[in-house]
Amino acid sequence: MVPAEPADLVLDSELPLAPELAPSRDLPVDPQLAPRRQLPPVTELVLSPELPLAPELAPSRDLPLDPESAPGWDLPLDLELALSRDLPLDPGSVPGRELPLAPVRPRAGARRPPRHLADLPLAERRAAVAGLGEPPFRAVQLSRHFFGRFTDSPAEMSDLPLATRDSLAQALLPRLLSAERELSCDGGTTRKTLWRAFDGALVESVLMRYPDRVTMCVSSQAGCGMACPFCATGQAGLTRNLSTAEIVAQVVAGARLLAAGEVPGGPGRVSNVVFMGMGEPLANYASVVAAVRRLTEPVPEGMGISQRSVTVSTVGLVPAIARLAAEDLSVTLAISLHAPDDALRDTLVPVNRRWKVAEVLAAGWDYAAVTGRRVSIEYALIRDINDQAWRADLLGSLLAERLAHVNLIPLNPTPGSKWTASRPAAQREFVRRLQAHGVPVTVRDTRGREIDGACGQLAASVA
Repeated sequence: MVPAEPADLVLDSELPLAPELAPSRDLPVDPQLAPRRQLPPVTELVLSPELPLAPELAPSRDLPLDPESAPGWDLPLDLELALSRDLPLDPGSVPGRELPLAPVRPRAGARRPPRHLADLPLAERRAAVAGLGEPPFRAVQLSRHFFGRFTDSPAEMSDLPLATRDSLAQALLPRLLSAERELSCDGGTTRKTLWRAFDGALVESVLMRYPDRVTMCVSSQAGCGMACPFCATGQAGLTRNLSTAEIVAQVVAGARLLAAGEVPGGPGRVSNVVFMGMGEPLANYASVVAAVRRLTEPVPEGMGISQRSVTVSTVGLVPAIARLAAEDLSVTLAISLHAPDDALRDTLVPVNRRWKVAEVLAAGWDYAAVTGRRVSIEYALIRDINDQAWRADLLGSLLAERLAHVNLIPLNPTPGSKWTASRPAAQREFVRRLQAHGVPVTVRDTRGREIDGACGQLAASVA
């Protein structure tokens, strides 16, 4: 049974932070979540009184919630992460932020995206086609058109009977995303697309063509609820999760442009996919993992991209990292660390108040041990905030002799941000100190900055 309206995880603005004044609302304050600096203890998570959950879905200390019991796409996090006792995020614990964990903005009468064949494994596509009164092998034909030829147009499906093309495409290939605006730079080889979903939600993806590869940066959520203060997406809040097919559709759209030769450099193919667009991928776990499988399974099951060419990023949702390690996938895990110490990371990455640096890195090392894949440590260099030499040494000591690589990101400007990128000298010294610890490090290319398409800049603005 699903809630009639999506749950809203927000900080009630009327709740005082003093623990003796905080109403319990059946979710008592967890003293272990209190900030370690001189801040008032955190309040509990509260559910918006305007959006009550069905009793069957209420948080329970004794009965973890089944993530399959709710649609997931319109909730701020997978149920077992957001509503169970496993994730008591602390929405009152970040200094200087009224809403440190950005709220989801549910819509009245919210609906799920239409069913699309990319939501389904091939066996379920066959069953869906049979349910429409057509031979199951038509599912393979439809899949080859979408995943192999990158088309959803019935007019291009000459191997399907004329009488059934339109009905099959309407049932299993609905147009999920419409391009609202496209911007390009770098001579047209970097291309950002603003997409409007069926319900008006806005997301962005970025195609980046390099001499030796083409990378698609895709969004997994419309907005983001993690509230990292240096990120434009996090400052905007979360609208909803994307469906599996909405994620895949971003990559198929890029592949269509490349196959048609519409990106400078001649016809090509998508070689890499990074889940580093809008949203926290592991907060939309089921859809993201299913999207990874669609992208990497061979045609007609999927697009046939190598798993080793897919990167899934996270701010550090430790239980979800453990789940990902058990999925038998060979994708790269990228941890958005941004600070080596809890005192600073509590502010830069608010979810750190639930899972500390040591826990996040331990989950990363477990992932590396299971998969044999090197973990990418993402670190946005912010002038005079996290670029001190001693922090470089601390980070180096944490990563030394680990299967890890540091990806330094000069902070990209975002509207209203008081922070800026590190000075070149500080960046060079940070790199030098990490290398002195034997830690591999690169400085990320800032492609897309001119069109607000670089790391941390995606805001899905129509202005």
